[in-house]
Amino acid sequence: MSDLATIDVVGKRVFLRCDLNVPLKEGVIKDDGRIKASLPTIELLLEKGASLVIAAHLGRPKGEAKPELSLAPVAKRLGELLGREIIFLSEVTGSAVTKASSALLPGQILLLENIRFSAAETSKEESERAVLAAELAKLADFYVGDGFGAVHRKHASVFDLPKLLPHAAGILVAAEVEVLKKLTINPERPYGVVLGGAKVSDKLGVIENLLGKVDVLAIGGGMVFTFLKAQGKEIGTSLVEEEMLDVVKGLIAKAAEKGVKLVLPTDIVVAPSFSADSQPTLVSTDSIPADQMGLDIGPESAKSFAVEIEKCKTVFWNGPMGVFEFANFAAGTKTVAEALTKVSGISVVGGGDSAAAVRALGFADSDFGYISTGGGASLEYLEGKELPGLQALGL
Repeated sequence: MSDLATIDVVGKRVFLRCDLNVPLKEGVIKDDGRIKASLPTIELLLEKGASLVIAAHLGRPKGEAKPELSLAPVAKRLGELLGREIIFLSEVTGSAVTKASSALLPGQILLLENIRFSAAETSKEESERAVLAAELAKLADFYVGDGFGAVHRKHASVFDLPKLLPHAAGILVAAEVEVLKKLTINPERPYGVVLGGAKVSDKLGVIENLLGKVDVLAIGGGMVFTFLKAQGKEIGTSLVEEEMLDVVKGLIAKAAEKGVKLVLPTDIVVAPSFSADSQPTLVSTDSIPADQMGLDIGPESAKSFAVEIEKCKTVFWNGPMGVFEFANFAAGTKTVAEALTKVSGISVVGGGDSAAAVRALGFADSDFGYISTGGGASLEYLEGKELPGLQALGL
C-alpha cells in the first residue's frame, strides 16, 4: 500500500471511494458529518494536482435506481463545503461516465450516482463484481479507499477495484484504523464500553469479544430489555429478543466470571406508545408496568453510567441510550455523551446513530476524542474480524 502523503498523482485521475451515506429526510441531509469527514482526503488529492472520480453509496437500494436514495443532495452539499463545482452524473457506469472521466482536468471532481444502484456492486458472485470493478478501473489511474463505513463489505468498489489499480488508504480510513488499534491493542485502563441501540443480536459479536478485554461494560438502549428480562424482570411492552434470552444469561455469567463490571439501568423512562408526544413516566427497573414500554434509561442510571465512564482512560460508545430523536426520551443519551467529553484519555463515539445523536443534541465533534464514521465496520473490527476493504488496501 502506498502512503497518501507521498504518492504522485499530478495530472492523474484518482478513483476515490468515500462514505457519503448520510441520513436524508425528504431529500434534506439531516447530518453532514460523513461528508465533512471525507474533505481532508479530497482536499489533499486536489492539492496534489489530481482530478477525482468519487463513488459512494446511500442506503440499501438493492441494485435498483431509487430516486429517494440519489446522491444529488450530497453532490450539492459537497460542492458547498469545498467551494467548487461538482460534476454529478445520474449513472454509475456507461458511455457518459467514461466520457466525463476522460475529460476531467486537474482539480475537477466527478461524483457518480449511488454505486449501489448497480446490482453488481453488492453481488455475492465474484465474477459479477469483477465486471463492474473492471469498468470502474478504466475511469482512473489510481485508487484511494476512504469509505471506512463500507470496509467490512466485500463489494466491487471496496474490495475488487483496489486490486486493479495502484492504491492507498485515505486519511479517514488510516485515522479510523489507528483509533481502533488503540481500542484493541494494549488500551489504557480502566477501559469502558457503552453499548446501546435496538438489538443485542447486532452487538453480540462485539460483546463476546470485548468481555475478555474491558473493565466496564454498560448496556442501555432497546437492547437492555433483553438483559432485564434475562434477569427475570417484567419489561412491559418494551423491545425484546426472546430468542436471545439464554445467550444474554450466558453473557451476564461470563462478565461475572471475567471480573467485568456490568452496568445495567436501575430506572427507566416508560411511555404507553412509541411516539414523540407519548407521556413519559419514570419507574424502577423492578416495576415496569405491563402496558408500558421503555424508551430511555432513567436519570439515576444515566448518572451511574456517567460516573463509570468518567473513571475510564479509554471509552468506546456505540448506540444511543434511548429514542434520542424524541425530546422526552433523549436525556439518557445526552448524559452519557456529556460524560464522554470529560474522559481524560481517549473517548470514541462509534459512528452511526451515536454520531448523529451527539450532533443532534448540540455537541461538537471536537468535544470527543474521536467520532468514528464506521458504525458496523467499527463493530466488526472490535469483534476481531478481518475486514475485506482493509485487506484490499494492505492494512
